[in-house]
Amino acid sequence: MKLLNSAIAVICAASSVIPACAFAATATGNLNVRITIQNECKVVSAADLDFGTKGVIDANIDQTTTIGIQCTNTTPYTVGLGVGNGTGATTAVRKMTGAASATINYTIYRDTARTQAWGNTAGTDTVAGTGNGAVQNITAYGRVPAQNTPAPGVYSDVVAITVTY
Repeated sequence: MKLLNSAIAVICAASSVIPACAFAATATGNLNVRITIQNECKVVSAADLDFGTKGVIDANIDQTTTIGIQCTNTTPYTVGLGVGNGTGATTAVRKMTGAASATINYTIYRDTARTQAWGNTAGTDTVAGTGNGAVQNITAYGRVPAQNTPAPGVYSDVVAITVTY
């Protein structure tokens, strides 16, 4: 066998028509792979808080929605809600605005009983949690209380969501 290999090597060295006669060799090494994960949170989703179509507002109109938050695992966070765009709005009384600047009062709560208004002051009126790497859904509880009903039309507001981590 050694003689055959020597003969092939001599033929390959003498021949310019057989360039594929080179002998293969291998070498090994390592590839380092790395990623650095930093604390991060983001608002993934926020479904509309839609109180539907109503006539006279002579009783509470309750509705819920879901806000999806995703944070890196073990990252503590708080979720706050702004007062919205309605003139004179507060976290206790937000205002949807319609035609001719007419408003409808509403409140967003952190609890099912609708006793804890949801605001933007960490440790006071926000929702706290700890990230687990997946989307965590948080329920927001809305209420339009009985009130003098303004003119017919579409009333709306935009409330900022702030995640602090």
